[in-house]
Amino acid sequence: MAYIKYKELTKYFNFNKEVNIDDLPTYVTDYLRKGEVIVKAYKTSRDKGVFTNERMILFDVNPLNNSKKIHIIPYTSISSGAILFKKLSAAILLSFDSGYQLKLNFVLLSSKDKTELRKLFSYIFERIKG
Repeated sequence: MAYIKYKELTKYFNFNKEVNIDDLPTYVTDYLRKGEVIVKAYKTSRDKGVFTNERMILFDVNPLNNSKKIHIIPYTSISSGAILFKKLSAAILLSFDSGYQLKLNFVLLSSKDKTELRKLFSYIFERIKG
């Protein structure tokens, strides 16, 4: 049996608000490829997460050292995942072919928000070629 040590790809994101696609800053849409379409976008107080028809793009802003880390993750690199629902929150847990893992937290969710998140999770896994 192979043992894969847990490796965190990024910090935990705590997305607390869905963002209207038209309200995204230009620097976010600059990372889109020709023909790529944004499906959903979320934000924290400073970070953003964009889910397209091909990949997820995560903007990790660190105000302490004035830096921004941008993660571009194609859905095809995901090997497995889970979605965890709690009373007012949910989390998407992803494992990648590389062995790295990622946790995306979504907080202050209504029932409708949870339904939309479940649809997004299903959408991502429909795009994985395997």
